[in-house]
Amino acid sequence: MDVQVTDPAAVVGLTAREADARRRRGEGNVAVSSSSRSYARILRTNVFSFFNVILFVIGAALLVLGRYNDAFTSVGLGLVNATISAVQEIGAKRKLDRLQLLSRSPVTVLRDGRKTSVAQEEVVRGDVLRVRPGDQVVVDGPVLDGGRVEVDESLLTGESEPQLRGPGEDLLSGSFCVGGGGDQLARDVGAASYASRLTVEARQASTDTTPLQRRIGFVVRLVMVLVALMSATILLQAALEGFSLVRVVQTTAVLSGLVPYGLFFLVAVAYTVGAAKSSAKGALVQQVNAVESVSNVDVVCTDKTGTLTTGRLSLAEVRPVGPLGAADVEQLLGSLARSATAANLTSSALAAALPGTPWEVREEIPFSSSLRWSALRTDDGVLVLGAPDALAPQLSGPPLTETVTGLTGQGLRVLVVARAADPDSSLRDDAGRPRLPALEPLAVVALADELRPDVPETLAGLTAGGTAVKVVSGDDPRTVAALARQAGLDGGEPVTGSDLDALSDRQFDDVAARTTVFGRIAPEQKERLVASLRRQGRYVAMVGDGVNDARALKRAHVGVAMRSGSAVTRDVADIVLTDDSLTALLPAQQEGRRIISGIGTSMQVFLARVGTQGLVILAVTMLGLGFPYSPAQVGLTLLTVGLPTLFLTMWARPAPPDPHLLTSLWRFVVPAMVVTAAGGVGIYALHYTLLLSGFSQDDVPDFVVSDFERYTGVSSSDVGFAEAAATIGAQTALSTFVSYAAFLLILFLKPPNRLFASWTRPDGDRRPAVLVAVLVVAFTGGLFVSAFTDYFGLTRAADPVFRTVVPALVLWFAVLTAAYRFRLLERALGLAHLPGANAARSAPTQG
Repeated sequence: MDVQVTDPAAVVGLTAREADARRRRGEGNVAVSSSSRSYARILRTNVFSFFNVILFVIGAALLVLGRYNDAFTSVGLGLVNATISAVQEIGAKRKLDRLQLLSRSPVTVLRDGRKTSVAQEEVVRGDVLRVRPGDQVVVDGPVLDGGRVEVDESLLTGESEPQLRGPGEDLLSGSFCVGGGGDQLARDVGAASYASRLTVEARQASTDTTPLQRRIGFVVRLVMVLVALMSATILLQAALEGFSLVRVVQTTAVLSGLVPYGLFFLVAVAYTVGAAKSSAKGALVQQVNAVESVSNVDVVCTDKTGTLTTGRLSLAEVRPVGPLGAADVEQLLGSLARSATAANLTSSALAAALPGTPWEVREEIPFSSSLRWSALRTDDGVLVLGAPDALAPQLSGPPLTETVTGLTGQGLRVLVVARAADPDSSLRDDAGRPRLPALEPLAVVALADELRPDVPETLAGLTAGGTAVKVVSGDDPRTVAALARQAGLDGGEPVTGSDLDALSDRQFDDVAARTTVFGRIAPEQKERLVASLRRQGRYVAMVGDGVNDARALKRAHVGVAMRSGSAVTRDVADIVLTDDSLTALLPAQQEGRRIISGIGTSMQVFLARVGTQGLVILAVTMLGLGFPYSPAQVGLTLLTVGLPTLFLTMWARPAPPDPHLLTSLWRFVVPAMVVTAAGGVGIYALHYTLLLSGFSQDDVPDFVVSDFERYTGVSSSDVGFAEAAATIGAQTALSTFVSYAAFLLILFLKPPNRLFASWTRPDGDRRPAVLVAVLVVAFTGGLFVSAFTDYFGLTRAADPVFRTVVPALVLWFAVLTAAYRFRLLERALGLAHLPGANAARSAPTQG
């Protein structure tokens, strides 16, 4: 049943029986329940992803066959990735589920004609609530006859001034009563209330994947498709040749290991480290991928009140218009501000800027938004401070219109200070209501929103870096435009929310693209503005502090909240500025660019390894020389790729995001994998044929035979021993060559000197070269340690291996240097003119 303001029951409220009946009908003010994803769904989607399911099946088969090391190598990183992702998403869910816009304090309702204190959940539709200063409004509904309520809706709408609501006008749940009082009819309760709708919207999980995550996802999916096709072909051949089940499972494990799932782990680690560094500089990263996402931002939309400003006022000008001089007026204003018993933003600003001493007050009329003036009576007379239009009917002398209009046009808040023409004038009428006496103007006072001290420098840094800034506020457009100019922005003509309402999406897009300042903007319009910019291909960050900003923050690629803002806004934000300073955005942006640069380099290393192994497997299989890898040998990538990329990511220097990242990747990766695979196949084929021929002879030393029996697990008297021995020996030579090549490949990406500067120029950082030297020494030493070689399925170091591997590495270096230096691949394919062709050579000079 509909509840109307004229409902007779609204005068005395409901009875307890009526309230119980309505509660049973579902008309109670029940808080909204959790709406984000369940724990079970989070675990299921992260643990049982498509890729992890493949790994689990392979791992289970290897465990059944007793190949424990192989099983661990195959599924370890996949489980780590799933755990990291699940933990992060569960943390985000718990935070979203805790969101609550309304406090949990009791409220006063009329029941059975008496005032009764009840919990918010016990309020029902049709109840009459008493609203007094300091109370939070907990339901939506109109003010009843006789009430006049001043409410602070700044967290809901962005309007910084208190709003007066009279009989029949709605109070919104989530606002605060700051003056006046009255009765409110509960019309919209529970999930239908404004606060509940905002809470539900804020709780929705809405994490954007970043450009880097999408590129990595594309690369991994592409590799998975190629691996699937290659696996089908090789396993079909295995079936035709009668391979054992163990061999088939091992082969599948090796092929699945080609998928560079270590990239996901690397990204998770890089994000975590970057988040820690950004947090130390005042930008608390709550959604880990935001540390990279912020580096892609090319437009920042920011609220005004509490974001660009401190939420306080500052004195801009005192302009005398009466008989007193400037010094006397300033002394008088300072004393007036210090004498007010109910301090507000205006009195605080005047007291901070002007001299004065407190007076003994005989009578006071506090400021209220309904009166729009305040007054004090002292022994020396009556002083009044108020809005020009509110005082104008009682002011003597020439109109102040020109002065007031000029200051208002600058976006300043303008007040007039005046004194009563008769010092004994009364401030109240016969009924006790406040009344203005005849006044003599003394001065016009201009106040400005206090800009945060670091804002101009930060906005200048953002615009200098190519990031556009748009100020979006619920305040008066003139005030917002003036503040934008004060902050150093060329605001142009501001646009109001009413101007936007009638626009089509195309018209809205045009206005959003060219406008810098937006005033009187509702929360829905902020969200629409962000959506418009995203539709135009912009990468958007939204900065805000109030509940009215929450929807726009969630809609943006990166939501940024101020620490002093509302709890809801902080909880939905990707980044919280812990010092309430926009300055922290610039270091966060640089940290994100450093991560992109590092992961881009790491992707080159990863994909070169994947491409090399894939080509080697195809070539060796086609030659009929056995299978070139075991799952344990694939585990060497932890040393040759995993460890180096961690350091390369940590040591990376900031660089603007490369729009041609995938193009740059293949220009580096294709020559590296082709040249390395060619050398690896040659090494493998040479050792395989030599060993197969050698074991077919009768003069093989006994210790060699016994060693290979231990390596292969096959007796020398069994059929197939020679093939097994030749395979593991050739695998050792191949793994040795490819591992050294992987180490040296780092020097092409981070050249210590001109000798290696065929792909890119040296950047002066010698740490990668030191890392390569350490890895080469560690790997070489490991080849002489049985525990190392046994774990990775290799034979111990032997002279023939080094006699072939070292010359092959020299040839490999020469060929790859020529391929990069002379861009042989691009020239051969006629692609040297495409975008990104020269990106690699200029990369070290960026950042």
